[in-house]
Amino acid sequence: MSRFKSDFLRTLDERGFIHQISDEPGLDALFAKETVTAYIGFDPTAPSLHAGGLIQIMMLHWMQQTGHRPISLMGGGTGMVGDPSFKDDARQLMTVDTIESNIASIKRVFSNYLNYGEGPKDALMINNADWLRSLNYLEFLRDVGRHFSVNRMLSFDSVKNRLDREQSLSFLEFNYMILQAYDFVELSKRYDCRLQMGGSDQWGNIVNGIDLGHRMGTQQLFALTSPLLTTASGAKMGKSLSGAVWLNADMLSAYDFWQYWRNTEDADVSRFLKLYTTLPMDEIARLSALTGSEINEVKKILATEVTAILHGREAAEQAAETARKTFEEGALADNLPSIDIPAAELDAGLGLLTLVVRAGLASSNGEARRHVQGGAVRINDKAISDERQVIGSADLTADGVIKLSLGKKKHLLIRPA
Repeated sequence: MSRFKSDFLRTLDERGFIHQISDEPGLDALFAKETVTAYIGFDPTAPSLHAGGLIQIMMLHWMQQTGHRPISLMGGGTGMVGDPSFKDDARQLMTVDTIESNIASIKRVFSNYLNYGEGPKDALMINNADWLRSLNYLEFLRDVGRHFSVNRMLSFDSVKNRLDREQSLSFLEFNYMILQAYDFVELSKRYDCRLQMGGSDQWGNIVNGIDLGHRMGTQQLFALTSPLLTTASGAKMGKSLSGAVWLNADMLSAYDFWQYWRNTEDADVSRFLKLYTTLPMDEIARLSALTGSEINEVKKILATEVTAILHGREAAEQAAETARKTFEEGALADNLPSIDIPAAELDAGLGLLTLVVRAGLASSNGEARRHVQGGAVRINDKAISDERQVIGSADLTADGVIKLSLGKKKHLLIRPA
């Protein structure tokens, strides 16, 4: 029996999204009696978000599905400062052009999870540059800065941990929490936004916004955070051996995205089905009860369902079929990831280690050498033990490609360009 009366909080609770709530009874009552507007901020530090941010996007998704209005706030203003929370070093400062380019690229993902429009429950995409870039510094200090206690700001874990490690925290970064708090106040005034959500590392920043709102005369504001997720083995969500698991298709193919979820550890399958799919809870309970070899089939369902939301059902099923042909039939699937190498280079021949690095299967010749020595590298499904072997046009199959594999799960095609 859920402790919540509102559909939204009950849904988040049973799916494992809730870490902390600032006023649990008050927020539950608010969601139970009216349409609530809430937001999550996304800073444009790259041209794409990665899988680590999916939990936040899914919270906005469930908010809209239960009849409320979500705001995806783009950090066009705060992105010029950079969030220092729990970072060892200052973020690299970005130009306005880079920030705008990143935002334009990131926006493409959200429409797969949210319905945007002008209706009372349609999602809004807003850029905090609309109010932050035009601020008058002296007025801001007088009207907003006076409400902040430096003593209290220094007590937040995100700041204290950085200072305890004797790592520099610039005045620029120190201002980030003030700007984020001000975002909450502006959204409250402009859009009647009552709730800010985020990862648990954002708790201090969000509570700052609640306090600032109280001092500046807004309605009662609320905070809700989700747990910071790692895999069962302790790896950070959104990271893989080959790098970040990007959400934009032009930075990571649907097939590679599917493979990331297919490789989920057994202990994470049930949790990930709840967090990252829209499958009903009774179906998730049924799948979670399966054991032994059947869990591999559940992982395929997980991968297909997560990929279908982001890339579409057709692309997800195509990725699943490509994997089936590759792993179960040993066939050469056309939809495998591929890289183009100039035909002249293939005619001249490339060293195996160079090819493995070029294909992104290793970050250095040393790492590639270890893969070869461990028997993990195959060309056209044949294991290669000689790290000095040269790969070239003579290795092209009848289909005009070279299949390069690392272990059982990483495959790609080399195509002459």
